[in-house]
Amino acid sequence: MSPLPPDAIEFIGYVAPRHVSEIHLASGPVIDRDYLRLLAQAHEWGGFDRVLVAFHSTAPDSILLAAQIAAVTERLGLMIAHRPGFTAPIVAARQFATLDHLTGGRVAIHVITGGDDRELAQDGDHLTKDERYARTREFLDIARLSWEAAAPFDYAGTYYRIADGFSEVKPVHPAGIPVYFGGASPAALAVAGRHADTYALWGETQEQVRDLIARVRAAAAPHDRSPRFSLSFRPILAATEEQAWARAESILARTRAIRAARGLGPAATPQNEGSRRLLAAAAQGSRLDRRLYTAIAMETGAAGNSTALVGTPEQVAEALLGYYDHGIRTFLIRGFDPLEDAIQYGRELLPAFRDLIARRGRAAEAA
Repeated sequence: MSPLPPDAIEFIGYVAPRHVSEIHLASGPVIDRDYLRLLAQAHEWGGFDRVLVAFHSTAPDSILLAAQIAAVTERLGLMIAHRPGFTAPIVAARQFATLDHLTGGRVAIHVITGGDDRELAQDGDHLTKDERYARTREFLDIARLSWEAAAPFDYAGTYYRIADGFSEVKPVHPAGIPVYFGGASPAALAVAGRHADTYALWGETQEQVRDLIARVRAAAAPHDRSPRFSLSFRPILAATEEQAWARAESILARTRAIRAARGLGPAATPQNEGSRRLLAAAAQGSRLDRRLYTAIAMETGAAGNSTALVGTPEQVAEALLGYYDHGIRTFLIRGFDPLEDAIQYGRELLPAFRDLIARRGRAAEAA
Protein backbone atom coordinates (compact mmCIF):
# COMPACT_ATOMS: atom_id res chain seq x y z
CA MET A 1 0.00 0.00 0.00
CA SER A 2 1.42 3.36 -1.04
CA PRO A 3 1.92 6.21 1.48
CA LEU A 4 -1.33 8.05 2.20
CA PRO A 5 -2.16 11.52 0.92
CA PRO A 6 -1.92 14.11 3.74
CA ASP A 7 -5.69 14.35 4.31
CA ALA A 8 -6.61 10.68 3.89
CA ILE A 9 -8.32 8.86 6.76
CA GLU A 10 -6.54 5.81 8.15
CA PHE A 11 -7.74 3.24 10.68
CA ILE A 12 -5.21 1.04 12.44
CA GLY A 13 -6.12 -1.99 14.53
CA TYR A 14 -4.10 -4.19 16.81
CA VAL A 15 -3.10 -7.83 16.34
CA ALA A 16 -1.57 -9.87 19.16
CA PRO A 17 -0.36 -13.48 18.97
CA ARG A 18 -2.76 -14.74 21.66
CA HIS A 19 -5.95 -13.80 23.46
CA VAL A 20 -5.17 -11.36 26.26
CA SER A 21 -6.23 -7.90 27.43
CA GLU A 22 -6.87 -5.95 30.62
CA ILE A 23 -10.04 -8.02 31.12
CA HIS A 24 -8.73 -11.39 29.90
CA LEU A 25 -5.92 -13.38 31.45
CA ALA A 26 -3.58 -14.67 28.76
CA SER A 27 -4.77 -18.00 27.39
CA GLY A 28 -3.38 -20.45 24.89
CA PRO A 29 0.23 -20.76 23.73
CA VAL A 30 2.46 -17.70 23.59
CA ILE A 31 1.96 -17.76 19.81
CA ASP A 32 -1.47 -19.07 18.88
CA ARG A 33 -1.30 -19.24 15.09
CA ASP A 34 -5.04 -19.79 14.63
CA TYR A 35 -5.93 -16.81 16.83
CA LEU A 36 -3.33 -14.63 15.13
CA ARG A 37 -4.82 -15.52 11.74
CA LEU A 38 -8.42 -14.91 12.83
CA LEU A 39 -7.59 -11.55 14.40
CA ALA A 40 -5.61 -10.38 11.37
CA GLN A 41 -8.31 -11.45 8.94
CA ALA A 42 -11.05 -9.85 11.04
CA HIS A 43 -9.25 -6.53 10.63
CA GLU A 44 -8.81 -7.01 6.90
CA TRP A 45 -12.45 -8.01 6.42
CA GLY A 46 -13.54 -5.04 8.56
CA GLY A 47 -11.81 -2.47 6.36
CA PHE A 48 -8.86 -1.51 8.57
CA ASP A 49 -5.90 -0.01 6.72
CA ARG A 50 -3.16 -1.36 8.99
CA VAL A 51 -2.62 -3.25 12.20
CA LEU A 52 -0.11 -2.54 14.93
CA VAL A 53 2.22 -5.38 15.86
CA ALA A 54 3.54 -4.48 19.30
CA PHE A 55 7.00 -4.78 20.83
CA HIS A 56 7.78 -5.70 24.42
CA SER A 57 10.95 -6.94 26.05
CA THR A 58 9.39 -10.31 26.88
CA ALA A 59 7.12 -10.77 23.84
CA PRO A 60 7.47 -12.64 20.53
CA ASP A 61 9.40 -10.79 17.82
CA SER A 62 7.31 -8.12 16.08
CA ILE A 63 8.96 -8.43 12.64
CA LEU A 64 8.40 -12.18 12.46
CA LEU A 65 4.81 -11.84 13.67
CA ALA A 66 4.22 -9.18 11.01
CA ALA A 67 5.53 -11.54 8.32
CA GLN A 68 3.02 -14.17 9.42
CA ILE A 69 0.17 -11.63 9.44
CA ALA A 70 1.10 -10.63 5.89
CA ALA A 71 1.07 -14.29 4.85
CA VAL A 72 -2.56 -14.81 5.97
CA THR A 73 -3.91 -11.52 4.56
CA GLU A 74 -3.88 -9.90 1.13
CA ARG A 75 -3.90 -6.11 1.50
CA LEU A 76 -3.71 -5.34 5.23
CA GLY A 77 -0.89 -2.92 6.05
CA LEU A 78 1.59 -3.52 8.86
CA MET A 79 2.65 -1.04 11.54
CA ILE A 80 5.58 -2.87 13.10
CA ALA A 81 6.73 -1.60 16.48
CA HIS A 82 10.51 -1.44 16.71
CA ARG A 83 12.76 -0.35 19.55
CA PRO A 84 16.09 1.09 18.41
CA GLY A 85 19.23 -0.03 20.16
CA PHE A 86 19.24 -3.80 19.78
CA THR A 87 19.61 -4.27 16.02
CA ALA A 88 22.15 -2.23 14.06
CA PRO A 89 20.19 0.44 12.16
CA ILE A 90 21.46 -0.45 8.70
CA VAL A 91 20.61 -4.12 9.35
CA ALA A 92 17.13 -3.24 10.63
CA ALA A 93 16.58 -0.99 7.60
CA ARG A 94 17.38 -3.89 5.28
CA GLN A 95 15.05 -6.17 7.22
CA PHE A 96 12.15 -3.76 6.89
CA ALA A 97 12.88 -3.05 3.21
CA THR A 98 13.10 -6.79 2.51
CA LEU A 99 9.76 -7.44 4.22
CA ASP A 100 8.31 -4.48 2.33
CA HIS A 101 9.09 -6.26 -0.94
CA LEU A 102 7.87 -9.64 0.27
CA THR A 103 4.53 -8.10 1.31
CA GLY A 104 4.04 -5.91 -1.76
CA GLY A 105 4.76 -2.60 -0.03
CA ARG A 106 2.69 -3.05 3.14
CA VAL A 107 5.34 -2.19 5.76
CA ALA A 108 5.43 0.79 8.10
CA ILE A 109 7.39 1.04 11.34
CA HIS A 110 6.36 2.43 14.71
CA VAL A 111 9.51 3.60 16.48
CA ILE A 112 9.20 3.22 20.24
CA THR A 113 12.22 4.45 22.13
CA GLY A 114 10.96 3.12 25.46
CA GLY A 115 9.89 4.98 28.54
CA ASP A 116 10.27 2.38 31.29
CA ASP A 117 13.80 1.79 32.57
CA ARG A 118 12.79 -1.50 34.19
CA GLU A 119 11.52 -3.03 30.96
CA LEU A 120 14.51 -1.80 28.97
CA ALA A 121 16.86 -3.36 31.52
CA GLN A 122 15.28 -6.73 30.69
CA ASP A 123 16.92 -6.43 27.27
CA GLY A 124 20.17 -5.08 28.68
CA ASP A 125 19.62 -1.39 27.88
CA HIS A 126 20.69 1.01 30.64
CA LEU A 127 20.86 4.36 28.85
CA THR A 128 18.98 7.37 30.19
CA LYS A 129 15.82 8.55 28.44
CA ASP A 130 17.57 11.47 26.72
CA GLU A 131 20.40 9.17 25.62
CA ARG A 132 17.88 6.72 24.18
CA TYR A 133 16.21 9.45 22.13
CA ALA A 134 19.60 10.66 20.89
CA ARG A 135 20.32 7.09 19.79
CA THR A 136 16.90 6.88 18.13
CA ARG A 137 17.67 10.01 16.10
CA GLU A 138 20.89 8.43 14.83
CA PHE A 139 19.06 5.16 14.16
CA LEU A 140 16.51 6.92 11.97
CA ASP A 141 19.19 9.04 10.26
CA ILE A 142 20.92 5.84 9.17
CA ALA A 143 17.75 3.94 8.30
CA ARG A 144 16.64 6.73 5.97
CA LEU A 145 20.08 6.89 4.37
CA SER A 146 19.93 3.14 3.84
CA TRP A 147 16.51 3.42 2.18
CA GLU A 148 17.39 6.45 0.05
CA ALA A 149 21.13 6.54 -0.71
CA ALA A 150 22.10 5.73 -4.30
CA ALA A 151 25.75 5.27 -3.31
CA PRO A 152 27.66 4.07 -0.21
CA PHE A 153 27.58 6.52 2.69
CA ASP A 154 29.48 7.24 5.90
CA TYR A 155 27.92 8.23 9.20
CA ALA A 156 29.69 9.28 12.37
CA GLY A 157 27.53 9.63 15.46
CA THR A 158 27.78 9.09 19.18
CA TYR A 159 26.13 5.65 19.08
CA TYR A 160 26.70 4.46 15.51
CA ARG A 161 29.56 4.72 13.02
CA ILE A 162 29.02 3.53 9.45
CA ALA A 163 31.72 3.27 6.76
CA ASP A 164 30.59 2.74 3.15
CA GLY A 165 27.13 1.68 4.27
CA PHE A 166 24.71 0.71 1.52
CA SER A 167 21.58 -1.35 0.94
CA GLU A 168 20.71 -2.93 -2.38
CA VAL A 169 17.11 -3.36 -1.27
CA LYS A 170 15.07 -0.16 -1.12
CA PRO A 171 11.44 0.31 -0.05
CA VAL A 172 8.81 -0.52 -2.64
CA HIS A 173 7.41 3.00 -2.82
CA PRO A 174 9.58 6.02 -3.70
CA ALA A 175 8.31 7.88 -0.62
CA GLY A 176 9.89 5.16 1.51
CA ILE A 177 8.70 3.20 4.52
CA PRO A 178 6.35 5.32 6.67
CA VAL A 179 7.73 6.13 10.11
CA TYR A 180 5.24 6.42 12.98
CA PHE A 181 6.70 7.88 16.14
CA GLY A 182 5.50 8.49 19.68
CA GLY A 183 6.87 10.26 22.75
CA ALA A 184 5.93 13.55 24.41
CA SER A 185 9.09 14.56 26.31
CA PRO A 186 11.22 17.42 24.93
CA ALA A 187 13.83 14.89 23.76
CA ALA A 188 11.13 12.88 21.98
CA LEU A 189 9.59 15.92 20.28
CA ALA A 190 12.99 16.90 18.86
CA VAL A 191 13.26 13.50 17.17
CA ALA A 192 9.62 13.61 16.06
CA GLY A 193 10.17 16.94 14.35
CA ARG A 194 13.10 15.51 12.42
CA HIS A 195 11.76 12.09 11.46
CA ALA A 196 8.06 11.39 12.18
CA ASP A 197 5.88 10.89 9.11
CA THR A 198 2.99 10.28 11.50
CA TYR A 199 3.18 11.41 15.11
CA ALA A 200 1.23 9.12 17.44
CA LEU A 201 -0.66 10.40 20.47
CA TRP A 202 -2.57 8.41 23.06
CA GLY A 203 -6.24 9.15 23.68
CA GLU A 204 -6.11 12.50 25.42
CA THR A 205 -8.62 15.32 25.85
CA GLN A 206 -9.22 17.59 22.89
CA GLU A 207 -7.39 20.40 24.70
CA GLN A 208 -4.34 18.20 25.27
CA VAL A 209 -4.40 17.06 21.65
CA ARG A 210 -4.47 20.63 20.35
CA ASP A 211 -1.51 21.52 22.55
CA LEU A 212 0.63 18.55 21.55
CA ILE A 213 -0.11 18.89 17.84
CA ALA A 214 1.03 22.52 17.99
CA ARG A 215 4.26 21.51 19.73
CA VAL A 216 5.03 18.78 17.20
CA ARG A 217 4.34 21.10 14.28
CA ALA A 218 6.70 23.66 15.81
CA ALA A 219 9.40 20.98 16.17
CA ALA A 220 8.91 19.86 12.55
CA ALA A 221 8.91 23.34 11.00
CA PRO A 222 12.72 23.84 11.04
CA HIS A 223 13.02 20.60 9.05
CA ASP A 224 10.36 21.69 6.51
CA ARG A 225 8.25 18.70 7.50
CA SER A 226 4.47 18.39 7.98
CA PRO A 227 3.70 15.14 9.83
CA ARG A 228 0.32 13.46 10.00
CA PHE A 229 -1.18 12.81 13.42
CA SER A 230 -2.54 9.61 14.93
CA LEU A 231 -4.69 9.14 18.03
CA SER A 232 -5.23 5.90 19.99
CA PHE A 233 -8.45 4.89 21.74
CA ARG A 234 -10.25 1.83 23.09
CA PRO A 235 -13.83 2.39 21.85
CA ILE A 236 -16.57 0.86 24.00
CA LEU A 237 -19.74 0.47 21.93
CA ALA A 238 -23.31 -0.64 22.57
CA ALA A 239 -26.74 -0.21 21.02
CA THR A 240 -27.65 2.64 23.39
CA GLU A 241 -25.61 5.20 25.29
CA GLU A 242 -26.83 3.84 28.62
CA GLN A 243 -25.75 0.31 27.69
CA ALA A 244 -22.36 1.59 26.51
CA TRP A 245 -21.64 3.30 29.83
CA ALA A 246 -22.79 0.22 31.71
CA ARG A 247 -20.38 -1.83 29.62
CA ALA A 248 -17.58 0.64 30.38
CA GLU A 249 -18.16 0.29 34.12
CA SER A 250 -18.23 -3.51 33.73
CA ILE A 251 -14.87 -3.41 31.92
CA LEU A 252 -13.43 -1.32 34.75
CA ALA A 253 -14.66 -3.86 37.32
CA ARG A 254 -13.22 -6.76 35.33
CA THR A 255 -9.92 -4.91 34.95
CA ARG A 256 -9.71 -4.58 38.73
CA ALA A 257 -10.56 -8.27 39.17
CA ILE A 258 -7.89 -9.37 36.70
CA ARG A 259 -5.28 -7.17 38.34
CA ALA A 260 -6.19 -8.69 41.70
CA ALA A 261 -6.00 -12.22 40.26
CA ARG A 262 -2.50 -11.44 39.00
CA GLY A 263 -1.46 -10.10 42.40
CA LEU A 264 -1.00 -6.56 41.15
CA GLY A 265 -1.24 -3.76 43.67
CA PRO A 266 -1.70 -0.05 42.97
CA ALA A 267 -0.21 0.94 39.64
CA ALA A 268 3.32 2.30 39.81
CA THR A 269 4.02 5.91 38.87
CA PRO A 270 4.80 5.85 35.14
CA GLN A 271 8.17 7.04 33.86
CA ASN A 272 7.06 8.08 30.38
CA GLU A 273 5.50 11.43 29.56
CA GLY A 274 2.65 9.94 27.52
CA SER A 275 1.31 7.98 30.49
CA ARG A 276 1.68 10.98 32.76
CA ARG A 277 -0.39 13.04 30.33
CA LEU A 278 -3.17 10.43 30.41
CA LEU A 279 -3.12 10.41 34.19
CA ALA A 280 -3.27 14.20 34.23
CA ALA A 281 -6.45 13.95 32.17
CA ALA A 282 -7.84 11.24 34.45
CA ALA A 283 -7.23 13.46 37.47
CA GLN A 284 -9.80 15.87 36.01
CA GLY A 285 -12.51 13.19 36.13
CA SER A 286 -13.45 9.80 34.73
CA ARG A 287 -15.71 11.23 32.01
CA LEU A 288 -14.33 14.11 29.96
CA ASP A 289 -15.31 15.76 26.66
CA ARG A 290 -18.62 13.86 26.93
CA ARG A 291 -17.30 10.50 25.66
CA LEU A 292 -13.71 10.21 26.94
CA TYR A 293 -13.54 7.60 29.70
CA THR A 294 -10.34 7.74 31.77
CA ALA A 295 -11.07 5.41 34.71
CA ILE A 296 -9.31 2.39 33.18
CA ALA A 297 -6.20 4.49 32.53
CA MET A 298 -6.23 5.58 36.17
CA GLU A 299 -6.64 1.98 37.36
CA THR A 300 -3.73 0.67 35.28
CA GLY A 301 -1.39 3.62 35.70
CA ALA A 302 -2.01 4.51 32.04
CA ALA A 303 0.10 1.56 31.00
CA GLY A 304 -0.22 2.03 27.27
CA ASN A 305 -3.29 2.90 25.24
CA SER A 306 -5.94 2.81 27.97
CA THR A 307 -8.55 5.56 27.49
CA ALA A 308 -11.89 4.88 25.84
CA LEU A 309 -14.58 6.63 23.86
CA VAL A 310 -17.98 5.40 25.02
CA GLY A 311 -21.34 5.40 23.24
CA THR A 312 -23.22 4.05 20.27
CA PRO A 313 -21.20 3.63 17.05
CA GLU A 314 -22.68 6.88 15.74
CA GLN A 315 -21.87 8.78 18.95
CA VAL A 316 -18.28 7.53 19.03
CA ALA A 317 -17.91 8.38 15.33
CA GLU A 318 -19.01 11.95 16.15
CA ALA A 319 -16.42 12.06 18.95
CA LEU A 320 -13.72 10.95 16.52
CA LEU A 321 -14.87 13.70 14.17
CA GLY A 322 -14.13 16.24 16.90
CA TYR A 323 -10.51 15.07 16.93
CA TYR A 324 -10.47 15.02 13.13
CA ASP A 325 -11.26 18.74 13.25
CA HIS A 326 -8.08 19.27 15.28
CA GLY A 327 -5.94 17.59 12.63
CA ILE A 328 -6.08 13.87 13.47
CA ARG A 329 -6.18 11.72 10.34
CA THR A 330 -5.15 8.30 11.71
CA PHE A 331 -7.07 6.49 14.43
CA LEU A 332 -5.54 3.48 16.19
CA ILE A 333 -8.38 1.61 17.87
CA ARG A 334 -8.50 -1.68 19.73
CA GLY A 335 -10.96 -3.27 22.08
CA PHE A 336 -10.93 -4.92 25.46
CA ASP A 337 -12.49 -7.98 23.78
CA PRO A 338 -9.94 -7.97 20.93
CA LEU A 339 -11.53 -10.22 18.29
CA GLU A 340 -15.18 -9.41 18.98
CA ASP A 341 -14.52 -5.67 19.15
CA ALA A 342 -12.47 -5.67 15.94
CA ILE A 343 -15.41 -7.26 14.15
CA GLN A 344 -17.85 -4.74 15.62
CA TYR A 345 -15.62 -1.81 14.71
CA GLY A 346 -15.46 -3.02 11.12
CA ARG A 347 -19.21 -3.52 10.89
CA GLU A 348 -20.37 -0.39 12.71
CA LEU A 349 -17.79 2.19 13.78
CA LEU A 350 -15.63 2.54 10.68
CA PRO A 351 -18.64 2.83 8.32
CA ALA A 352 -20.29 5.36 10.67
CA PHE A 353 -17.23 7.57 10.75
CA ARG A 354 -16.58 7.35 7.02
CA ASP A 355 -20.23 8.19 6.40
CA LEU A 356 -19.88 11.33 8.55
CA ILE A 357 -16.83 12.42 6.54
CA ALA A 358 -18.60 11.70 3.25
CA ARG A 359 -21.69 13.66 4.29
CA ARG A 360 -19.56 16.58 5.36
CA GLY A 361 -17.79 16.51 1.99
CA ARG A 362 -21.09 16.49 0.11
CA ALA A 363 -22.37 19.38 2.19
CA ALA A 364 -19.21 21.38 1.47
CA GLU A 365 -19.57 20.74 -2.27
CA ALA A 366 -23.21 21.82 -2.19
CA ALA A 367 -22.47 25.02 -0.27
